[in-house]
Amino acid sequence: MTKGSYMSTRMHARVKNNIFDVLMLTRRNLKRYIRIPQLLVFSTVQPVMFLLLFNYVFGGAISISTGTGSYIEFLLPGILMQVALFGSTATSVGLADDLSKGMVDRFRSLPIARSSVLAGRTSADLIRNLFVVLLMVGVGTLLGFRFQGGFFHGVAALVLVLLFGYSFSWISATIGLTVRDPETVQVASFIWIFPLVFASGAFVPVQTMPSWLQDFAAHQPVTVTVDALRSLMLYGTTDYIGQALLWIAGILIVFILLAVRAYKRIT
Repeated sequence: MTKGSYMSTRMHARVKNNIFDVLMLTRRNLKRYIRIPQLLVFSTVQPVMFLLLFNYVFGGAISISTGTGSYIEFLLPGILMQVALFGSTATSVGLADDLSKGMVDRFRSLPIARSSVLAGRTSADLIRNLFVVLLMVGVGTLLGFRFQGGFFHGVAALVLVLLFGYSFSWISATIGLTVRDPETVQVASFIWIFPLVFASGAFVPVQTMPSWLQDFAAHQPVTVTVDALRSLMLYGTTDYIGQALLWIAGILIVFILLAVRAYKRIT
């Protein structure tokens, strides 16, 4: 065997082992939701309540220009974004909880890549987000929402919102590894997510906001991505998708590096 083929074989084996480690840790984190079903119940009840309250409380007061003029068409993409972002906070809470219980020290004693611990955590939360997003689409359909842009554009929209939530899971991972205390992490996570969600075009048109807020709301990542979702789901077009993908890529590049660095620092 030549030196080149030997190195290639070792690299292939290493990648295979890392993938196995990520899958193993993803499974471990998903089992937590099964063993503590209250976690999944509360994470689904909240967005359903938001969807029902916003639709029936604000639906008659807000005039929206969409495919049928129905507020639910405008609202559901924003609710899906809220679900993805609020769901990403589970990453920071889970990591902080593992740190406080000494689980990270146990992971460190295992022959696994450090990055696989973070990848397993974020992957599990991505799968949980998938379940909640599909549930919200089902509830929205019962309330009258329809994919006016067609099936494939609808699927693309769901993939986009999951990718966005996944990128924010890495921000949450960085926060969880920095703050470490589970109770403090919960507060720290929502402090920065709430302004992004509610000072955006998720629930109301940006044009209805005060002029001093419109510039921020129109260009921040949540509004850009929600506009991309509406473009796909309601019109079957690809407006704003490029900008949304740039935000996702930028967040992933920056915060994967920061999260891995924070994890190395504590281990």
